[in-house]
Amino acid sequence: MRKSEVLAAESVACLNKALCRLKDIWEEIGIPEDQRLQRTNVVKNHIKGLLDMMITEEESLRTRLLSSIEACHKQLDTLCLELQLPPFEEERGVTMLQQEKEIRTQVEMLVKERTQRMQQLKALTERDQDLCDTLCSDPYALDPNAVPSLEQLDGFRQHIVSQTTEKERRHAEFVGIKRQIILCMDDLDQLPETSFEKDIICEDQEAFCLSKDNIASLKLLLGQLEERKAENQAVCEAHREKIQELWDRLQVPQEERELFSEHMVASKKKNLDALEAEGRRLMELKRLNMRNVTEAIRSEIAVLWEKCFFSSDQQQAFVPYFSNDFTEQLLGLHEAEILRLKQHYEEHKELFEGVQRWEESWRLFLELEKKATDPSRFTNRGGNLLKEEKQKAELHKSLPKLEKKLKAQIYVWEQEQAREFLVNGQKFLQFVEEQWELHRIEKENEKLERKCFSVPSVRTPGRSKPPLAGLQERNKENMGQVTGLGVPLQSGGFKTLASPQRNFSINSVASTYSEFAVICVFFCVLFSTFDCFYAATHGLAMRGGLSGDLWLIDKCILFLDRLNQHSNRIGSIKVCLNV
Repeated sequence: MRKSEVLAAESVACLNKALCRLKDIWEEIGIPEDQRLQRTNVVKNHIKGLLDMMITEEESLRTRLLSSIEACHKQLDTLCLELQLPPFEEERGVTMLQQEKEIRTQVEMLVKERTQRMQQLKALTERDQDLCDTLCSDPYALDPNAVPSLEQLDGFRQHIVSQTTEKERRHAEFVGIKRQIILCMDDLDQLPETSFEKDIICEDQEAFCLSKDNIASLKLLLGQLEERKAENQAVCEAHREKIQELWDRLQVPQEERELFSEHMVASKKKNLDALEAEGRRLMELKRLNMRNVTEAIRSEIAVLWEKCFFSSDQQQAFVPYFSNDFTEQLLGLHEAEILRLKQHYEEHKELFEGVQRWEESWRLFLELEKKATDPSRFTNRGGNLLKEEKQKAELHKSLPKLEKKLKAQIYVWEQEQAREFLVNGQKFLQFVEEQWELHRIEKENEKLERKCFSVPSVRTPGRSKPPLAGLQERNKENMGQVTGLGVPLQSGGFKTLASPQRNFSINSVASTYSEFAVICVFFCVLFSTFDCFYAATHGLAMRGGLSGDLWLIDKCILFLDRLNQHSNRIGSIKVCLNV
């Protein structure tokens, strides 16, 4: 049994007890029955009224709970709809009081969520409006009166971040362009004229509208100013080149040039005015010094002729160069010619520099080749020999590559100019081939000279093994002739190699390797000397260079012819001795 039911039973018992007590009191007093009935009725009505009042209050409470539940249900549905949340699901099997409390708590939580979202939306909207005013862009497409969803708020925040980044980028770009515009205007000595230019220069940076159109207008203005500045610089540079040229031709003192050095660097309007004035002054001096200026131009023309590898015929083609009638017309012809030569050189500068580089490399290559034949270079210290050999090897590789590159450039040049590319009046590629051919012939002649007039040196015996026994056996027949050969003496006679102590058979020769090596060297020297002597005397006899000693020459030739008849035997000896 519930406690409330027990308490109700106790209340009934208490009421019965009270009625019994009243009955006893009434009997003790002696109250008549009709009065007892009346008094009992009063008690009943009083108790009944009290209970009815309590019931009414509880029923009123129930009604209020039902009304609250219904109202909270409606508000909860509205909030879920505004906040874009799923409908609220009530817990089943709960009392009315618990239901009302749960719904009311949920409503309070959603109302708080709605308030927070609206506050965030308001703050984001205000920030977006500021950015829109600065960037001159459209506001973010979101109803400020509707409750935004969480996704919409996140998107709004990302939009704000993006707009803030764009503002910072445009502001930095604006500051940089503004600085360049101020510098350009300063170089041009120009003040702001239009309202837009005044807004850029004079107004606060934060107040400037950073719209796309304004940024584009800024870039356009900067481009115009830079173009004008570049034009001024080009004009100033042209004046400087002309002034420098006139200074050199007129031989203006260095002190006078240094006084004008300020205007030879900057390109502001005041510098341009000063350059124009100096140019006019120098032109007047040039007119008064026609001869000196013309001769100075001729010196420059001669330098360009050399750089462009002009032949004498090409130089002679410019007839005014050799005229002595120094007039303005002659000076104008020289100026036009030097301008043409400079333009021609600049257009084909890479080709001319390549030819110059080839000539320098070729001269260095020939110098290194010449040093290679100098015996004294082996006594030098410091690794010069290794450096020279390395440098020569690099030149031997780089020269063909450079020639190949020049060949392609010359082909293009000849196609453009419709004429042959000449260096000092000769085809360059033909000149290169001739140089290589002359170098090859010279090397061959040097080899022939060394072969004819060089004497083999005596080879010091080392640790190599003596000739094989099998080879000795195969050459016994030829080696037997060694003992009959003679050795020339200083007195002109011959003595034999035989001696009482030595028997020069192949076996005895092989027994002492030192003596064997000496004999080998002797036969090699003798054979080479006879060959060279035969060639020299035979050639002199054929040319008639020794007409007074023909008898002696004929005898020598006869001797050598007989000696050559035994060449097979001598060759066998050389093979046997492994020479």
